[in-house]
Amino acid sequence: MSSKDTPPLPEPLRVPVADSHTHLDMQDATVEEGLARAAAVNVTTVIQVGCDVKGSRWAAETAAAHPSVYAAVALHPNEAPRIVHGDPDGWSRQGGREPGGKAALDEALAEIDRLAALDQVRGVGETGLDYFRTGPEGMAAQEESFRAHIEIAKRHGKALVIHDREAHADVLRVLADAGAPERTVFHCYSGDDEMARICADAGYFMSFAGNVTFKNAQPLRDALSVAPIELILVETDAPFLTPAPYRGRPNAPYLIPVTLRAMAEVKGVDEDTLASAINENTARAFDY
Repeated sequence: MSSKDTPPLPEPLRVPVADSHTHLDMQDATVEEGLARAAAVNVTTVIQVGCDVKGSRWAAETAAAHPSVYAAVALHPNEAPRIVHGDPDGWSRQGGREPGGKAALDEALAEIDRLAALDQVRGVGETGLDYFRTGPEGMAAQEESFRAHIEIAKRHGKALVIHDREAHADVLRVLADAGAPERTVFHCYSGDDEMARICADAGYFMSFAGNVTFKNAQPLRDALSVAPIELILVETDAPFLTPAPYRGRPNAPYLIPVTLRAMAEVKGVDEDTLASAINENTARAFDY
């Protein structure tokens, strides 16, 4: 990738802040480079998130090796149906896979359970429901996996990190039915202001990503404006969801200041106030 594709380092924040959700294993820079760039703009902590067994092991190892990194481990909602029903098209990172049925899902969940016990692992996620890619046949596997992750998070006293795509009502239903863990984070919050009020009443954290800066994202900004400041987090979800004006270019933790400044504007607070709140919230959410 040429350097012109890489967005420049923004003006550093005056108050340190955490990236509550990133995928260092999918970014072009080495972990060391990524963390150094982030630290240069005062993004001093990152939560590295696993999406499958292999990625979750990597997250746990990376967090063990770097004091500024904590891990979250899980099977992504799209991963559960692939384990159960197979993945003939091989569009996941593992390539084509044979159906493994419930036994394979149980085995994968047992490994997530083992990793969730580790001290450097502070979250169980990203888990939840994703109806964007999964048809009706995969929904049962997703919900079974989601419920198992909720249990794992509660058993180990870890935060639950939720991926919710086009499944708001069902995600809220499962959380209410299964009983949400003490600390629950909606990663890349994608609901509207009405859902933000429901999340706030339940005490769920809402983490906003670069898409809050997109022109067409007024519903997200409306949600942010009603979300209580003590429940707001910021994330990159890098390498995805790069904030404007760099949309379409690779995202990385060092771009957190761009999103945070846009969020401060929506909230009508100065960036230091928001950064302080977010830093405190992230430490509370992930118990570090």
